[in-house]
Amino acid sequence: MKIAKRFEELPAYTPIEPFEVLSEKLGISIDKIIKLDANENPYGPSPKALKSLSRLKFAHIYPDPESRFLRKALSDFTKVPEKNLLAGSGADELIDLLLRIVLEPGDRVLNFPPTFGMYSFDTLLNAGELIEIPRKEDFKIRLDDVIRAVEIYQPKVLFITSPNNPDGHVISQEEIEKILELPVLVVVDEAYIEFSGDNDDLGQENSLIREVSLNDNLVVLRTFSKWAGLAGLRIGYGAFPDWLLPTLWKAKQPYNVNVAASNAAISSLEDREWLKENVSRIKKERSRLFNKLKEIPIVTPFPSQANFILCRVSTLDASELKSRLAENGILVRHYNTPLLKNYIRISVGKEANTDSLMNVLDQIVNERNLQ
Repeated sequence: MKIAKRFEELPAYTPIEPFEVLSEKLGISIDKIIKLDANENPYGPSPKALKSLSRLKFAHIYPDPESRFLRKALSDFTKVPEKNLLAGSGADELIDLLLRIVLEPGDRVLNFPPTFGMYSFDTLLNAGELIEIPRKEDFKIRLDDVIRAVEIYQPKVLFITSPNNPDGHVISQEEIEKILELPVLVVVDEAYIEFSGDNDDLGQENSLIREVSLNDNLVVLRTFSKWAGLAGLRIGYGAFPDWLLPTLWKAKQPYNVNVAASNAAISSLEDREWLKENVSRIKKERSRLFNKLKEIPIVTPFPSQANFILCRVSTLDASELKSRLAENGILVRHYNTPLLKNYIRISVGKEANTDSLMNVLDQIVNERNLQ
């Protein structure tokens, strides 16, 4: 017996490790670790979400396979009809589910690295062929190349993250309008949309989710992991055009959203004002962190509309910088790929987290005389 051939060469996705494992590896107690490596919300779930978890009544009963109460709350929040909303165990599940029902073996998927790794991972997992168009140096997409690639390769699906991970760039309205004119299913991942824009509206000014009903080739994905602080519960959702939904409902796991995640998500939507304040705090701290990083000679930060800042490292190796920070209990994400050679990504934490980070960076600069 053999496993399917495509799995023999499938590159493993490298996830971020949890507090307990990191604490043991580093020999540092959990309360001393400053975790800025996975874009998690440092303020955690809302009070109403925590209360709903502490009073969970039906953990012994299978969850609603249609997530009806959650979808109703999501419809009130997004102004998207319930019938076009589907909840998942994180947006990750919905990426895999969508590709599973759309792709035949060998069908192509268009991707724009550097970006979220699950698009390429799930494409290969579902026997698709990946067509990649690298982004420009400022992380904007190459629109002319995108149009040509759709003509030449005729991909089934095209993925765009906005704001993009790992750089925080938001795609322009003009770009998305031109892409939606192409004969391809466009999946816009808005995992970080709530941190974008200048208004205190949880990113609605930049969101495309209400455009799904107007475009048969548009899917928009969202998550509660970032803005609502529910990363550990794995709860996301998507807005899908009518023609996709019957098959999505047939293909999804029947009890894919657990009762704890569902209740916490509903309670989070009821506690939006509390969460908005934290999003505002993160956006304010993002500006402060960006300005302070600009003063550090060994890093070049890129402007971001997400809850993280990407930095190019110079003068020393980024992996060494990551290790030095980890020795001091500060964890950041390190990249060393052809498109992100010698980069780190820093999640936006609380004010004290920024201060600790800057103190260690200053120490490194002074020790190495890297002024």
